[in-house]
Amino acid sequence: MKAKCKWRDGLYRLARVVDRREGQESRDPSKWKYYVHYYGFNRRLDEWVSLEQLDLNTVEVEPAVEIGPDGKPLKKRKPTAEEHDSDSEHAEFDAQELRVHEENTKVKNIETIELGRHCMDTWYYSPFPPEYNYCKKLYFCEFSLHFFMRRSQMLRHLAKCRIKNPPGDEIYRNGNVCMFEVDGKKEKHYCQNLAYLAKLFLDHKTLYYDVDLFLFYILCEIDERGAHIVGYFSKEKASDDGYNLACILTLPAYQRKGYGKFLISMSYELSKLEQKVGTPERPLSDLGKVSYEGYWTRALLLLLKDSDGTVSIRDLSTMTAIKVDDILGTLNRLQLIQYQKGQHVICAAPKLVDKHLKAAGSAGLVVDPNRIIWTPYNAEREYDNLKK
Repeated sequence: MKAKCKWRDGLYRLARVVDRREGQESRDPSKWKYYVHYYGFNRRLDEWVSLEQLDLNTVEVEPAVEIGPDGKPLKKRKPTAEEHDSDSEHAEFDAQELRVHEENTKVKNIETIELGRHCMDTWYYSPFPPEYNYCKKLYFCEFSLHFFMRRSQMLRHLAKCRIKNPPGDEIYRNGNVCMFEVDGKKEKHYCQNLAYLAKLFLDHKTLYYDVDLFLFYILCEIDERGAHIVGYFSKEKASDDGYNLACILTLPAYQRKGYGKFLISMSYELSKLEQKVGTPERPLSDLGKVSYEGYWTRALLLLLKDSDGTVSIRDLSTMTAIKVDDILGTLNRLQLIQYQKGQHVICAAPKLVDKHLKAAGSAGLVVDPNRIIWTPYNAEREYDNLKK
């Protein structure tokens, strides 16, 4: 069923009714809540609404599958532009996989979380253990990431919790910002809890329970109470595809502060220390795509702007640790490259470079490479340590 629903801006927008539930205080159908998805908007904006918010004069019952003369189901029509969703990050799913994904995750099971000083509305479904399903609010310890159904449980935990930062090695500190590297194999419980938390705000990634193969880089703000998680990115310990980042998240309470740009920049600084080129794992979310395109634009054009002579694509890749394919894609998108006589030629007029740099925005919180204290992961060294 679909109908127009009063949105947060006061306007009525076409929405699909995904689910319904009885009111807490009454079984009167007029008190029921309806879970709606707004056509043309990301699923993170799905929400529970009351009957009063629905315009019942616009209700349309979606037709059942039509059967053709040959007894076979007729093909569904293509959705209109109004009905088309903006979830381009599901490109890796085929039609059947996408239907299964959306069916299994169609309703948020957790509505809000409390993490430290912040309460945050969740965006998506996360596969918490069954006993936590449809618990409206979860309480997280911001240091250990243990989660609880009641605030009193969390407070009892905090009274006994002695850790004040993520359980890993601090690899960066500059002012009130620091970063910790956490090995998924050594701190399995913490990393699994982090995955549960992150899935509440990431729709396009499947939750990975086998965290042993990943390293997690936790970005924190420091004060007198400890190191408070702001966001993180993860990467495979050994990626055959050259990925330098698997998942990335800045928690909603800390967004628009440049932390997402910092995380992307840090992933490339680590790649430089490894003397490798890297690329993020696909697909990128809508927000992730915008952030990466901005980073690639700034990193590449600043080099071109400061260059005195000819710079090749390979030179740019070596200096930035950005994969050649991503460089070509960025320069093509900006129309700064041509294919002449069997090779790519960069055509970057100074005024055009300045125009694109201005459009890309600021670099956000800048990584100081001199403050990174880090040794690349070495599987042989890890194996030797285990034998001791």
